Amino acid sequence: MSHYVISDIHGCYKEFLFMLDKIGFSDSDCLIIAGDFIDRGKQSYEMLRWIENCPKNVRLIRGNHEEEFAVYILLMFQLNKKEQLETDFSSYKDTAALYKTIKYGFRYYRMKGFYFDLYGTIGKLISVNHVTLEDLFRWLQIICGLPYYYEEKIGEKNCVVVHAGYAERLEDIGTKFSELKEFYIYAREESCQLGGKKHGIVVAGHTPTILRESFAYNKGNVFRYYDQEKDCIFYDIDCGCVFRRQEADAKLACIRLEDEKVFYV
Repeated sequence: MSHYVISDIHGCYKEFLFMLDKIGFSDSDCLIIAGDFIDRGKQSYEMLRWIENCPKNVRLIRGNHEEEFAVYILLMFQLNKKEQLETDFSSYKDTAALYKTIKYGFRYYRMKGFYFDLYGTIGKLISVNHVTLEDLFRWLQIICGLPYYYEEKIGEKNCVVVHAGYAERLEDIGTKFSELKEFYIYAREESCQLGGKKHGIVVAGHTPTILRESFAYNKGNVFRYYDQEKDCIFYDIDCGCVFRRQEADAKLACIRLEDEKVFYV
């Protein structure tokens, strides 16, 4: 049995399937997806449908894009209830009308610091795939049930898989983050500076390794950092697959926890 980790698929469904084929993923293995399986890419719908029916040996971790997607859906339901709109949850047309109402409200009131469907994912799901509020609610329930990290001892290694950064105590991560869950899904360089697992391995994504100005820049390859004080290895496996049309080095990465072997598509 092998444990594989993939992160930041961002709607790159075809590449994701290619990766499963490349690693020879089977029923005897375990796959951990470390968040951000939707948004930006063209196949968020396909990813959501796959996740809805994913095998039992797949562990899903919540990323910031899932967190925000859930907030948008909740907003739709809250507005429908508050305004008593009598929306038919099974109707794609009613769902589209509710979506347009919220989009119009955000444009009309110009609410600074607030946004709705930033990447247009829900809009595309409705207009192209004709999803309904029933579909959105089903995905909302899945996302709300996802943990923020996965932890398991593999051999002699204490392994943690998280979307952005891992810390065991809030007091360890300073004042920038008010809750640990914010650190789990939004941490950047703080994931190395403040986070970690003593005598362990932390595998995360969130910060693309193709970004030249980022701490994790590694020409689109997996970034590895060793914290000697904590005896902790940190991996960033977000290699920017969704940006491959703009960046030649962008790719989808996967790491096998047993031997830390990296695979690319």
